[in-house]
Amino acid sequence: MIKDTETGILGGKGMIFENLAEKLQNTFKKLRGKGKLGETDVEEAMREVRVALLEADVNYKVVKDFIKKVKERAVGHEVLDSLTPGQQVIKIVNEELTELMGGTQSKINISSKPPTVIMLVGLQGAGKTTTAGKLANLLRKQGRRPLMVAGDVYRPAAIKQLQVLGEQLDIPVYSLGDKTNPVDIAKGALEHARSFGNDTVIIDTAGRLHINEELMAELRNIKNEVHPHEILFVMDATIGQDAVNVANTFNEQLGIDGVIMTKLDGDTRGGSALSVKAVTGKPIKFAGMGEKLDALEPFHPERMASRILGMGDVLSLIEKAQSAMDAQKAQELQRKIKTQEYTLQDFMDQMDQVRSMGPLDQLIGMIPGLGQMKQLKNLKGSIDDKEFVRMKAIIQSMTVKERQDPKIIKDSRKKRIARGSGTRVSDVNRLLKQFEDTKKMMKQFAGMEKNIKKGAGLKLPFFK
Repeated sequence: MIKDTETGILGGKGMIFENLAEKLQNTFKKLRGKGKLGETDVEEAMREVRVALLEADVNYKVVKDFIKKVKERAVGHEVLDSLTPGQQVIKIVNEELTELMGGTQSKINISSKPPTVIMLVGLQGAGKTTTAGKLANLLRKQGRRPLMVAGDVYRPAAIKQLQVLGEQLDIPVYSLGDKTNPVDIAKGALEHARSFGNDTVIIDTAGRLHINEELMAELRNIKNEVHPHEILFVMDATIGQDAVNVANTFNEQLGIDGVIMTKLDGDTRGGSALSVKAVTGKPIKFAGMGEKLDALEPFHPERMASRILGMGDVLSLIEKAQSAMDAQKAQELQRKIKTQEYTLQDFMDQMDQVRSMGPLDQLIGMIPGLGQMKQLKNLKGSIDDKEFVRMKAIIQSMTVKERQDPKIIKDSRKKRIARGSGTRVSDVNRLLKQFEDTKKMMKQFAGMEKNIKKGAGLKLPFFK
């Protein structure tokens, strides 16, 4: 687990847009229940949407424009005269939310003549250095050969932090120490990249306030010297509108090409993510969804809008599953569930695979309709890394026979397993109950998969 030494934060525990999602979904639940909508119904729903967006810390002007657009479309004939007016309103809100966040995924501008130069800028504490590592890791997975550049000569240990990240990822780091001018460091890095075949250069710059003219001038000098193809503003989602305003000022003074939103997994309101494109005119290109070095994802506005409205994000879930799960194991797991052969060993293997996909609350939020299910709401947040380790220790303290047939685990066996795993009998009981609950849930997933296959042709990632 990588601690962000710029902030001392190990990542948030809230579910993305949790408060906003809950309020919007409750509002639209009322609309769905009405057979026919009048203008007053739309007005009332829009009032609730407006309050929900403002409470989520969305920029006031952005909210005003958003509500105006939705209302104009929602009181038209195609909604009020349709057979499912409630669904039509939700469709409009989904489309407008998607548009608000940029419409479609915005990719990095790759230079036709390597190296592609990416410059990370922003306030101190936003997580630029860690983000440089995450971005380099992501781009390498896409087949690129990145070079990270230690351009922060002001923050103590910034260079060392980037070098440690480089060692962990096995990605080269270019540094000339903290006594060299950052402009010269950037120039030297470009020459180094050309000599050693690095096709992507990621420059980590020092955090600075937009009102510090001397440091802003330094950024402009780096820009004029190395002509970056991408200047990305690294923005802490948990700061909210202040960060959006700073991003706008950086854009005015320096010219940015996009935003990397960090700590989005810790921002339950989400106002900054919904405001930044409208305020700056620049899209969110990537989102940090956790503290691990693979927890940086391309930002998809349409998928995020669906998640906010409780429609899930099956495509992202499938992508995560395909990168984390072994197809052969998934097929075998499906067979075992269907034939009632699902064992505690399978449960443990599955836990390891799910852990590699990311936090549980994020995964649940990606499955349509599951985010609001009461039993899953109780489950979210209750299983963290320590809990996974404890559960694994309990299963590993069982005999092969006990893992295959948990029904034989009675009192004396429970005491032995608890002693062997350094836990209590109550922990063993809880694990056995979670195993039974999971078996039931997997049957439900199998049923959902059949319905999805009939409807949209999609498959849940646990099944092949």
